[in-house]
Amino acid sequence: MFSLRELLTPAIVALALAGLAGCGPPEIGPGTAAGWPAYGATPGGTHYSAADQITPDNARFLKQVWVHNSGDFTEGNPTDGAWSGPSAFQATPILVDRTLFYCTPFNRVFALNPETGEEIWSFDPELDHPANSVLPNCRGVSSWKAPDWQPGDERLCSHRILTGTMDARLIALDGRTGRRCPGFGTDGEVDLSPGLSPHQAYEYGVTSPPAILNDLVITGSMVLDNVRTDIPSGVVRAYDVISGELAWAWNPVPEGMEKYDADGAYRSGTTNVWSIISVDPERNLVFVPTGNTSPDYYGGHREGLDEYSSSVIALHGDTGRVVWNYQMVHHDIWDYDTPAQPTLMDLEVNGETVPVVVQVTKMGMTFVLDRDTGVPVYPVEERPVPQNPVAGEYLSPTQPFPTHFPHLLNRIDENDAWGLMIWDGAQCRDRLAALRNEGIYTPPTVEGTLFYPGNGGGNNWGSPAIHVEDQIMYVVTIRTPNSLYLVPREACREAGRENQIGTPYCADTDFVMSPLGVPCTEPPWATVDAVDLVAGEILWSVPLGTTRDMAPFPFWWIRGVPAIGGVAITRSGVLFAAGPMEHAFRAFDAETGEEIWHTRLPTAANSTPMTFQLEEGGRQYVVVAAGGHMTGLNPPGDHLIAFALPD
Repeated sequence: MFSLRELLTPAIVALALAGLAGCGPPEIGPGTAAGWPAYGATPGGTHYSAADQITPDNARFLKQVWVHNSGDFTEGNPTDGAWSGPSAFQATPILVDRTLFYCTPFNRVFALNPETGEEIWSFDPELDHPANSVLPNCRGVSSWKAPDWQPGDERLCSHRILTGTMDARLIALDGRTGRRCPGFGTDGEVDLSPGLSPHQAYEYGVTSPPAILNDLVITGSMVLDNVRTDIPSGVVRAYDVISGELAWAWNPVPEGMEKYDADGAYRSGTTNVWSIISVDPERNLVFVPTGNTSPDYYGGHREGLDEYSSSVIALHGDTGRVVWNYQMVHHDIWDYDTPAQPTLMDLEVNGETVPVVVQVTKMGMTFVLDRDTGVPVYPVEERPVPQNPVAGEYLSPTQPFPTHFPHLLNRIDENDAWGLMIWDGAQCRDRLAALRNEGIYTPPTVEGTLFYPGNGGGNNWGSPAIHVEDQIMYVVTIRTPNSLYLVPREACREAGRENQIGTPYCADTDFVMSPLGVPCTEPPWATVDAVDLVAGEILWSVPLGTTRDMAPFPFWWIRGVPAIGGVAITRSGVLFAAGPMEHAFRAFDAETGEEIWHTRLPTAANSTPMTFQLEEGGRQYVVVAAGGHMTGLNPPGDHLIAFALPD
């Protein structure tokens, strides 16, 4: 638990920084040139930068140096159906060939001068807005260069920017001009709809950047959660980066089961890959994090179709053939899909260097797998879990539990109830006590289940960042209790929950909140955690964010608020953290967890930051997208903001 003194720390830090405002910065070193050429900095998603001009000693002098506003955001318009909710600005830019590239929630792509934020070019795919009314979002774009590319190369599309769209297109653009690449599909784009079962336009799209492996561009898809059993396939497809021709397709259907629907479409209802894909060019492997088979909270109809759900899967780069599969949740009926990019690194294990995949999960458990075989590097135990599901459902008798790392989330019950006052704390105790609760993997029930961690995690798509030299992992951990109810189908319309169509139940999930609108457990409700991957120890855990933008004064003092976003780590030991539902951006000393800098933002940064330095002696920049989240807890926006030390 965190003491009141710890919860009040930001105020103390703010006063201390104010006292230092008149002091000049310490000497600023030349720094190390480092780019950020892929979504997670590397094809294996470490979110690590060798840039080291910004240090724990001078980070407090960071200042905003530019902001770019695209104009692409919406507050939503649920009354006429044009947009059912606000936009989410979750993009992480990439830096390639001294140019910053990013995408907006409406899938426009911008190229910027990385030192000034000045616009070089922009591209508008003319997204069909009304047809994509649920989750306007784009996390990033990807880059490919011709093998003979050299700086200054002016050949059209020798450098390509690849991006997916919410209306199911894959587009190739010339990195220098933003023009469509001729010869890639039709007019520079590939339609991803062919081969899919019938669906509404908003049910299928691309929200995460495609992966690049040699001359292939590989993409999964966002398939709308929890709608119906015959939602479109979650097929992963690879295309030739020059021609746009389909190279291979992997539909996650177990061997021996029919891979196509009656009309010849990829079999519907399979798990999808909505998050970020990693690649290992040396091994010619593609690592995909899979979601759970549709729908989320009932699986009595699956009959083994979910063999590949909630897993990390290694695919052969040339064929899409499954090389190995490791499943983190058996028969997942909790929406515990694998949310984060599989992180590739070399780890010291018993004195040997082992190439591994580090996978964080919504359960707050971390799995470390051998990159060649998928076998856990550290022991994983199959432990009995709660049983007795609703009628028609079946359960796995056990679930895998890693043993090397402490789990980031522990079981809670009514004794953990909390409120701002005694009376709402008592209400929380009653609300928690009324829910079935046998710990993690308690099955969904008609009477109501305590759903902890909830479907947002634990850890989600913005984590982790790994300091590859120190072998320390940093993650954002969400700690809010949820409830989960299954409603018999005949009562769904009255309950206003027309989902999970094709099953005997619809589902109703929500936060367990006090009458005053705060989570029913003691804060922090989100933390940044540092984990030693070699020793298997949690080195520190600190609250992330405050309630300043979620509650009226004087209730700004609570630390650790719900967060959607991630972290980036530098070689010098500065950890940049975004994500909390607060209009702020922070830096921490990676060794101690001490907050060393924070700044106010126009709205919440529910994204993952990045950092770069163009050349030695130049400036190191930190860039973050501040544009809120589709939950609407903060105003939507379009602010891409860069920070640096004094010039």
